[in-house]
Amino acid sequence: MDNVLEVRNLRKNYSRFELQDVSFTVPEGCIAGFVGNNGAGKTTTIRGILNLIHRDGGQVNILGMDMYGGKESEQEIKNRIGVVTDNGGFYGMFTLKETASLFASLYKNWDDSVYKDWIRKFSLNEKQKIQELSRGMKVKFSLALAMSHHAEFLIMDEPSSGLDLLTRAQILESLREYMEREGRGVFFSTHIATDIEKVADIVILIDKGRIVFEKEKDALMEEYRIAKGDSRDLTGEAEELCISLRKTQYGFTAVTSRTEDMKRLIPDVVFERPDMEEILMACMGKGSEEYGKSTVYERCQTR
Repeated sequence: MDNVLEVRNLRKNYSRFELQDVSFTVPEGCIAGFVGNNGAGKTTTIRGILNLIHRDGGQVNILGMDMYGGKESEQEIKNRIGVVTDNGGFYGMFTLKETASLFASLYKNWDDSVYKDWIRKFSLNEKQKIQELSRGMKVKFSLALAMSHHAEFLIMDEPSSGLDLLTRAQILESLREYMEREGRGVFFSTHIATDIEKVADIVILIDKGRIVFEKEKDALMEEYRIAKGDSRDLTGEAEELCISLRKTQYGFTAVTSRTEDMKRLIPDVVFERPDMEEILMACMGKGSEEYGKSTVYERCQTR
């Protein structure tokens, strides 16, 4: 299987933030969820991928082409991908129809029938001005434009942030429909764990500018368990097996990937299956009283 996206050692230094040798791949036929806390580096990574910032190092290949290979290569890549940002970047006084006409002139593979179909599915009114649209309507319009020139790869920055449940469900369902054709891929950043659990095939976690892990979603869900037991049974060795840990007078609750070792040390421990939110919260350092000083990278790389 070919990769639709390959990022190798992408670096960007700011005065108060550094993107540190970010590397990952998105295989053809996959939806990749890119997750991390606010300020973790998601948007900076996407801007680097799209060559919208001056990088300090690294390589990005999209659809087998070098994004930094020159103007001609970059134009060819951007003609074959679709991009959905958190604000759309549209001119507010334009109507949807006027904006679509502008986009149609930019893409050689623009298909007006596909565009009209998505406009109908999303129940959008082409006579409305951009400034009259709700956030959800703007995201749906942006997605309709991104999919109307037969894009082979979608890059989306927080597409479902701040949307109501119904609109989020429509956005996620449109991604499933988009992926019905072979040879496509989606890379979307988010901090909403349920969106990752519903549609992602692989999960990429970033924290403080570096990649913590890149794993298949199903493997990730199988790797971790919630351990519960009597706090009096906890030893220092057992605590070392925990990614996150809460202790109360009634017992302890921890997230761990070392179930066999935990069972050996605490025979009466009980394991439960976590959901994606519980796994990501543990790996992003939330819900942990004992490990507040260790970094996300240390917790999830060394356990």
